[in-house]
Amino acid sequence: MKKKWTAGTRGSKLALVQTGMVIDALSRLYPDCDFTVKTIKTTGDSVWNTPLYLIGQKGLFIKEIEEALAAGEIDFAVHSIKDLPTELLGDLALSAVLEREDPRDAFISIKHASLADLPLGSRVGTSSMRRKGQLLALRPDLEIAPLRGNVDTRIKKLRERDLDAVILAAAGVKRMGLEGCVRELFPLDVMTPACGQGAIGIETRSGDEAVGLVKPLNHEATELEVGIERRFQAGVEGGCSVPLGFNASLSGGGRMILRAVYGEENGEIIFRDRVEGPTTEGDVLVQGLLDALGRARAARP
Repeated sequence: MKKKWTAGTRGSKLALVQTGMVIDALSRLYPDCDFTVKTIKTTGDSVWNTPLYLIGQKGLFIKEIEEALAAGEIDFAVHSIKDLPTELLGDLALSAVLEREDPRDAFISIKHASLADLPLGSRVGTSSMRRKGQLLALRPDLEIAPLRGNVDTRIKKLRERDLDAVILAAAGVKRMGLEGCVRELFPLDVMTPACGQGAIGIETRSGDEAVGLVKPLNHEATELEVGIERRFQAGVEGGCSVPLGFNASLSGGGRMILRAVYGEENGEIIFRDRVEGPTTEGDVLVQGLLDALGRARAARP
């Protein structure tokens, strides 16, 4: 009899696509196993009319999934890592990180080729404080329209709400097969993404048999980048309620580039920095940025 495994995930189209990617990879590795998917409705999936940062709760898209995993109702969970708090529930562990898709943010528009091409006073859709702050720093004339929903839903609202553009994570757009909608990809130094953006993580119970099951899917370079990003996020206590952008990118030759931005929703950039150094000194680089951010925040009137 085939061994059966159950993966837990949100029920959004993107979450199911990402979980399907994981199941396909595991099925190739373990043809003698059966894999099923259990969709779990999370708090974040139940509240659509309020920006996430106003809800004031961490783990909006994973809490119920983690509870199911801890209770043994599922064997492993598949998450977008940017949804995953730095502190996991109980003895749960991030046991594999898949190779990251493009971490950048994407500019999507029907009428305009780029952010610079937008007329004065254009309406741009996003409910991310991080994106809103960086957009207004670049273009203080813009009107930012709150916009939540699945990737395909937000692209549809571009027409339905007569928006000039929407900003989405490029990774989700590509995984949904909608990359043809992308008009511009923001350079990492211009629009610094969220911690973990573009990466998929697999969560298990520590010491469980599923740890070994999913480990072959782990991509070491992405694991290193995401680990650095999550350490920085933990140091800032950042989440959806903080306008924080941070990205770690391996640059070859055992080196990495770290980019950080911290600002206000109104477009005021309190701190922005870019450092490069050996991957072996990742923790030192992170601490240096955290110290510099702390000084910038303390110096505010």
